[in-house]
Amino acid sequence: MKRKQTNAAVCSYFLILIMAIGGNTSIIPVNVGVILDMDDPISTVWLSCINMTLSDFYASHGSAKTRQVLSTRDSRNDDVVLLYVQLLQNVQVQAIIGPVSSMQANFLIDLGEKAHMPMISFSATSPSLTSHPSSYFFRAAQTDSSQVKAITAIVQAFGWREAVPIYIDNAFGEGVLPYLVDACLARRSSSRSLPECHTSNHDE
Repeated sequence: MKRKQTNAAVCSYFLILIMAIGGNTSIIPVNVGVILDMDDPISTVWLSCINMTLSDFYASHGSAKTRQVLSTRDSRNDDVVLLYVQLLQNVQVQAIIGPVSSMQANFLIDLGEKAHMPMISFSATSPSLTSHPSSYFFRAAQTDSSQVKAITAIVQAFGWREAVPIYIDNAFGEGVLPYLVDACLARRSSSRSLPECHTSNHDE
């Protein structure tokens, strides 16, 4: 949780540094969309981190010629694609922070590529997103695949003879499985004590 809070602040600060470049003497508003699931309490924390980052930056950079104007949208009950289009057409945002989940990001990557709209996600961690190369999608978080070596090392350290990953049957849950299986096989090639990895999905 703490790492994702930091990622949210980094996303906002990254956008500020890019948009603060300008030679005009007047203040230029820069519309930035934020797509979060406000039904999740952590989204409130993330939004607070983003707002505090903006306040801290402009408090110490009063001469900045641009000001970010956040337009927050709640993806709890609305179609994330519809929210994206509304931000693009009605608000005319120049960048989007979010969305929260890997499944939502998967829908928006192609739209961002066609619209040339930068999108930064600090919580979409599924390795499957790597298969969607885009010049406009930036992930400010480590993928789940970065954890598989540690998982297999723990299994080996405890001497477990069998491991059964339980995952949600969607792109987010399935994305890490090939990497986990490969890590298991790599460990098995160097140690006979590591068990095989069996999988089971959970829809709830």
